[in-house]
Amino acid sequence: ITTDKCYENKEWDRPYNETDRLGGYDPYSSSKACSELATSAYRNSFLSETSIKLASARAGNVIGGGDWATDRLIPDLFRSVDNNKILCVRSPQAVRPWQHVLDPLAGYLILAEKLVIHGKNFAEAWNFGPEQSGSQTVSWVLDRFKKFINVSWEVENTKKQHETTLLKLDISKAKSKLGWSPRWSVENAIDNTIKWHQ
Repeated sequence: ITTDKCYENKEWDRPYNETDRLGGYDPYSSSKACSELATSAYRNSFLSETSIKLASARAGNVIGGGDWATDRLIPDLFRSVDNNKILCVRSPQAVRPWQHVLDPLAGYLILAEKLVIHGKNFAEAWNFGPEQSGSQTVSWVLDRFKKFINVSWEVENTKKQHETTLLKLDISKAKSKLGWSPRWSVENAIDNTIKWHQ
């Protein structure tokens, strides 16, 4: 399991699909692309004649209860609310594919089942993300949160490292070949994340 950051981001408006070029401007993105390349190399060489079937799953920005990682928008938002502090936001106009964690997890389980039953036909890369309406700006997400909880935020004024501003995922392959699709809208994902936290 990896991330949508594995694609060589060209800042284009169309969603990235599984055959798009891998890469990354920054070390984080590059490391994710390297992971995908290593997975593909093992699948095509050492594992090609074995009973082991290897797939990779690339998810968009997952949200949900229980995530307390640092430098992630939603956990940082809850920490700022709980500590009565102003949230510092790096890139409020950055567009990301937001989804509740249960949606990609359901996709991973379907993919695992297909690998066990049908093997090689499903041993490849897969995108799991929201419908296109789920690709929203950071500021849009924050505004949605503000409807339900008292959050104050400001743009971080320190020198920024490179960060992509536009990232969307094409999930048509998982929809057509796995029969998977996201069940929660981005609004439902946010609302249920808030309920969990409360």
